[in-house]
Order: sequence, then C-alpha cells, then structure tokens
Amino acid sequence: MLRAIDIKRKGLWDGDACDTVELPYDQRHRRRLAMTGRGGLAFLLDLKRTTVLRDGDGLALEDGRIIGVTAAAEPLLQITCRDPDHLARVAWHLGNRHLPTQIADGSLRIAEDHVIAGMAEQLGAEVRKIVAPFDPEGGAYEHDRHIVEAGGNG
Repeated sequence: MLRAIDIKRKGLWDGDACDTVELPYDQRHRRRLAMTGRGGLAFLLDLKRTTVLRDGDGLALEDGRIIGVTAAAEPLLQITCRDPDHLARVAWHLGNRHLPTQIADGSLRIAEDHVIAGMAEQLGAEVRKIVAPFDPEGGAYEHDRHIVEAGGNG
C-alpha cells in the first residue's frame, strides 16, 4: 500500500495536492492509520511519531505526491467577550480546564459542551453554536508542530 511518510506544513509546500483528507479535530492526532482521500486514493499514514495534523498541511507520499489535509466543519461554540481583558479572563478559565481552544476573529472557539457554555455565560460572555473547522492552539508542549514526548525529546 502507498505510504504517507512525512508532513509538509501549511505554507511550506506548494503545487496541487493529488487528493485530500478531511478530518475533524479529534482525528488529526495520528501516527499510523489506513486512510482514503476524498478522491478515492487509498494510502497508509505511516509517521515516525504521533503528530498533530493541521488544516492546510500536506502528507508527503513515498512517490513524491502530496495529500492535502483539511479540517472538517464540526459543531463548535463561539465565545465572544466585551473587551480584550474579558476575553483573556474567559480564555484563562478555558485553559484552566485544559480545553482545546481556537482563537479566531477576536473570539474563542471550543468543541460544543453545554457545561462550558454555561460557565462562559456566567462569566458574562456571549456563546453561540456554530459549525466550522476547528484548529485549536497547539499549546506550550507542542514543539515544531509535533507533540513533545515526556522528557522533552521533541
């Protein structure tokens, strides 16, 4: 089976992708998995370590072609705040709960969760349900856009 053996990060590859995979956030943390692109190309994702795939990344196939990675639209909560200080306060509460959070257009996006929606509203934020691609911040332990393993071997 054709293998995808490397990641080409968004902005670091050009040209046309030979196919694409569209994946929700919880399916973009991978190392080894049989996949089929939207155009029907079957391949094995076969990376050296578990890696976070980001919207716009490319999967380098053994034969030199590239499979594009697209973040799938999924149910999210968009949290807006009255000013930057309020946004920072709400973001702190989300981070304190270790929730994957995307900063987008002056708002925060998280996976749909009615408990967290209630907390954000209690903090004075406006919360609305949306459907959009989810590409949260990588976090302090992500180095060179790879998950850093325990012990700092990233």
